Amino acid sequence: MTLLAGGTDLMVDLNFGRKRPERVVAIDRVPELSHLEGNGHVRMGAGVTYTRMLAEDVGSAALREAARTVGSPQIRNAGTLGGNIATSSPAGDTLPVLAALDAVVVLRSKQGERRVPFAQFMTGPKKNVRRADELVVGAEWDDAGPAQTFMKVGTRNAMVIAIAGLALVVDRPRRRVGVGLGSCGPTILRAPQAEAFAAAIFEAHGWDRHLTPSDAELKEFGRLVATAARPIDDVRGTAAYRRHVLAVMGERALARVWSIT
Repeated sequence: MTLLAGGTDLMVDLNFGRKRPERVVAIDRVPELSHLEGNGHVRMGAGVTYTRMLAEDVGSAALREAARTVGSPQIRNAGTLGGNIATSSPAGDTLPVLAALDAVVVLRSKQGERRVPFAQFMTGPKKNVRRADELVVGAEWDDAGPAQTFMKVGTRNAMVIAIAGLALVVDRPRRRVGVGLGSCGPTILRAPQAEAFAAAIFEAHGWDRHLTPSDAELKEFGRLVATAARPIDDVRGTAAYRRHVLAVMGERALARVWSIT
């Protein structure tokens, strides 16, 4: 049995003959999957579309920025958070954000609900720990405040699969920095050295102060971001190019979020 929400991934597989499901169950009209709650702690249902992420307060500025880069308006109207999570492509645009937010994936089956930290959810390209009898019902995370951003590089400006993507979350209240990297490894990657380096800068300057980081600090952060990548050469770009753009995006992302209160 194949579950269908937006169908933006399933239809591609059908068109290319990669899947021929015997039974398809549409879940796009299940109201429980479209809930969105946020008051310090965010719970987003798997059925929330990218269009809705742009229209409503979703408890993450970076997630809204990621949603804006997804496909065409038609794709954003159909595609859902749950589809992105369940497909588990390293190029999924919302996934680096969930990683940087330290989000939890909520799964449900007849046996009950299971909560898996996003860092433990993906196991490989389009592979994850979801069991055959489980449904992705949503994701949860603590509201990290406005100091966050998402960037990606592609071969054109619209409707493009990322060559590399980066999400940066600076959680000032909890004094935490999260970095999620997409399209540069078999899964969504974190950059722990870059996170620790940025956190040390904020500790030195003061988490509540908004001094401009030095060029050297920005460059080193970008270098550490690129070092965390495990890219390959493919039709969209070389490993060397991916590391280069991650370093550039790292510098720009840290400069962008530094002064956001």
